[in-house]
Amino acid sequence: MKISQKGLYALQAIMTLGRRYGTETVKIRDIAFDSDLPEKFLELILLELKNARIVESVRGAKGGYRLRRAPAEIMLSEIIRLVDGPLAPFGDADQLRGLIITDPDHRALYSVFLEVRDAAAKILESTSVADIVGDSPKSRKRSSAKKKTKKGPTLGIVHKDAKSK
Repeated sequence: MKISQKGLYALQAIMTLGRRYGTETVKIRDIAFDSDLPEKFLELILLELKNARIVESVRGAKGGYRLRRAPAEIMLSEIIRLVDGPLAPFGDADQLRGLIITDPDHRALYSVFLEVRDAAAKILESTSVADIVGDSPKSRKRSSAKKKTKKGPTLGIVHKDAKSK
């Protein structure tokens, strides 16, 4: 799955607003500074999020943006689908199911793509903004597991040569 730069910026802005949920509104320039995002592009993203009723804006000297719902009620899948469309680079699930039926020569391939799409969707649909900003039991569990290992990030890549050794 590939998330666009716009999608990444939207998620970063939502994270900033999630961290400040329940406090005052946050000005665009503060969101841009906190998340290191271009302010003009952020304005367009926040307008899209506002039209989707994920954030709300408040006018005036103390105005800015804030989440309309609690961070625990906003799933990552909602933001990604809004900004980038379907959760898979292979098309949506219905399109893949159609290809499985209509293209028997490549049925196995499309079945794998559907499994990948379903796995990614399951993770994104069950991960809330609260989970990634540290405001939920799930995020606290994840951060305590990281503290126990204290190792740097590793990649699970195995080369064919390494397997035979």
